[in-house]
Amino acid sequence: MNSRPEHYTPRPYDPYSDDDNAAGGWFNSDGYVPRQQPGHDGQGVHGHQGHDVHQGHDVPESYDYDPRVYPYQQLDDQPTFALRTVAEPEPELEPAEPGYHIPETPDAGWDDTPSRRRAWVSRGVLGILLIIQTLLSLRLSNTAFQDEALYLAAGHNILEHWASGTPLHSGYESYFSGSPMLYPVAAAFVDGWFGLSGARALSLLCMLGATVLLYSFTRRLFNERVALVAAALFAVTQPTIVLGWFATYDAPAIFLLALSAWIIVRTNRAPVFAVLLAAPVMVLAVAVKYASALYVPTLIVLAALTAWHHRGWRCVPRALLLGVGTAALAGIGLMYTDVLAGVRQTTTNRAHGTDTASALLEKSAQWGGLMFATAVAGSVAYALRGRMNESPRSYGLNGPGWRWRALLGVTLAGTALLAPAYQIHLHTAVSLYKHLDFGLLFAAPMAGVGVIRLVGKHFRYPQLGIMIWVSALCLGVSQSEWRYGQWPDSTSLVKAIEPYMKPKSHYLGETNEVPVYYLRGKTDPSQWTSTYGIGYSDKKSVVHHGNEGYRLAIRNGYFDLIVLDGISTPKRDAYIQRQVTKSGHYRLIGKIPFRLSSGGTGAYRVWVKTA
Repeated sequence: MNSRPEHYTPRPYDPYSDDDNAAGGWFNSDGYVPRQQPGHDGQGVHGHQGHDVHQGHDVPESYDYDPRVYPYQQLDDQPTFALRTVAEPEPELEPAEPGYHIPETPDAGWDDTPSRRRAWVSRGVLGILLIIQTLLSLRLSNTAFQDEALYLAAGHNILEHWASGTPLHSGYESYFSGSPMLYPVAAAFVDGWFGLSGARALSLLCMLGATVLLYSFTRRLFNERVALVAAALFAVTQPTIVLGWFATYDAPAIFLLALSAWIIVRTNRAPVFAVLLAAPVMVLAVAVKYASALYVPTLIVLAALTAWHHRGWRCVPRALLLGVGTAALAGIGLMYTDVLAGVRQTTTNRAHGTDTASALLEKSAQWGGLMFATAVAGSVAYALRGRMNESPRSYGLNGPGWRWRALLGVTLAGTALLAPAYQIHLHTAVSLYKHLDFGLLFAAPMAGVGVIRLVGKHFRYPQLGIMIWVSALCLGVSQSEWRYGQWPDSTSLVKAIEPYMKPKSHYLGETNEVPVYYLRGKTDPSQWTSTYGIGYSDKKSVVHHGNEGYRLAIRNGYFDLIVLDGISTPKRDAYIQRQVTKSGHYRLIGKIPFRLSSGGTGAYRVWVKTA
């Protein structure tokens, strides 16, 4: 038995051990863990016969065992080895799951399910567009144009004839481009209460109404976004801006055509005979302005196309019914009115001009080319793909195929070519800018589709749509201002010639309609001869026309007053001025200078007969 005490050898600390482990917080480097020895209570574990038991060895009873100094008792020293750590392979890190999930982007960006909120938002945007259109038209300012003066003076004459039996001054039906009993009378009635501004305001209301109707039937054909873009483009074109403050036939005729299109589109699901509601409106549009007949075929084709969704080939009888009803009403109107001569004179057998086809195409491109090009792009895009990119419920998703879509695009966008083609046939640019607006009304829906396709779903490229609209706005503003400055302010002229107005005098004037309108009551159309044509009867009752008629009338002192401005008929004015100088019967009483807002200058020349 070994009697010497065992010396304590510190054991290395294992940081990875569990302090609550039964073996304590210590271990031998060889991995051997001893049994539990006397613990914290200071009491030993006694075996038999008063000996401490540890690892199977006997310890003398006299040995003073202090557990605080010798926590573990070994008979022999155990070798101490360096700590070894075994590196465990690190597990592969899997990518962390995101805390959110991005759904797949649908091909359509919004839901077109009817909702009160979207309806009011669309109406609000439309209201802003109407305000813009109104301001663009109201900014124009000038005295009456000769066409305005002609129609208003004729309307006053007809009203006086109805009221007091005053004789009509001339056969208006023979040369008016619309029925003299319709627009001239309505405009003159308003003019009698509110003046020229009131008559022009009537045109503004008609153009605003056309924009609203355009929005409405385009929304039913496509959706709100296309409708708003179509209305936005139509509202800022030069013809729309000018006709909105221009007292002529055109504004009410465009409104009636828009109303006809709205009725046709609106009744596409109604019984077939409901389409006849558009027939009297179409006939009225043609009666207001005869050139509106050019767009009747478009409306008839539209009646068939809009019903195809619900009726298939049964849409053809709907279109035929509308055509027959319109023709019947028009025939009745021709039988009981005397407008056929006017239709021939101003429309079907109109005198040809000298403007070339290239010049007319260039002007058409300047005044309506941007909107037409956008409409063509929209027609092509719609024919290739029916989906409108805005809503999964868009009708184009499940609608007719590409043939129907192509036919709709050709019908609407192609209508814009009718006015230029007709004017090229006549070789004249007279009223071209006004007639362009009739076709642009029908091309506007496809132009809206074109802009929406450029912008893309979810407003991917909004800058493209903004660029097109701003370009159209800039062109419309500049061109309308130029257009409204093509005739001189006649205020000074009217004041200068007013003292010379006498009941039985004869006058020669380049734009005689203007003084007749402003000086009604002091002069009438029968006293005036225009520089556009003359039929002078000499003492032998021989009637002379053209330059010879002017020469003889001036030589014989037929005119008491001659007024020229050198704008409308410059060559004829120069000839007349030479004849006035030769005759010796006239004295130049003054030159009244004027400045056109388009940049030109000129002067009225007024001669009075002296002997």
